[in-house]
Amino acid sequence: QVQLVESGGGLVQAGGSLRLSCAAAGRIRGIFVMGWHRQVPGKQRELVAAVTSFGTTNYADSVKGRFTASRDNAKNTVYLQMNSLNPDDTAVYYCRAEGVELKNSIRRGDYWGQGTQVTVSS
Repeated sequence: QVQLVESGGGLVQAGGSLRLSCAAAGRIRGIFVMGWHRQVPGKQRELVAAVTSFGTTNYADSVKGRFTASRDNAKNTVYLQMNSLNPDDTAVYYCRAEGVELKNSIRRGDYWGQGTQVTVSS
């Protein structure tokens, strides 16, 4: 019913920047929270940044001041601008949409993207 399509991952040198995008597709009426999580092998998936439909943001302490999350509600798209990247930022980044309201439905759901690899070389 809802598909999250991510783009923008890749390989970058330490100190560089990347911009991730995630577009939600489907018969969507609204999305409460859109954000990004990341995961490295052997560790739990962790929140990186999230943005509510009102524009309120929440960041992991490790990325504050370096990453900026934003969203375009009209396009059901969330972005993550990542600056001053370091090797510790290497992970698979997953887009997440929470509280997704579908047209002609009273139910809400949560969805994950397929993940995009970000690799930062030292």
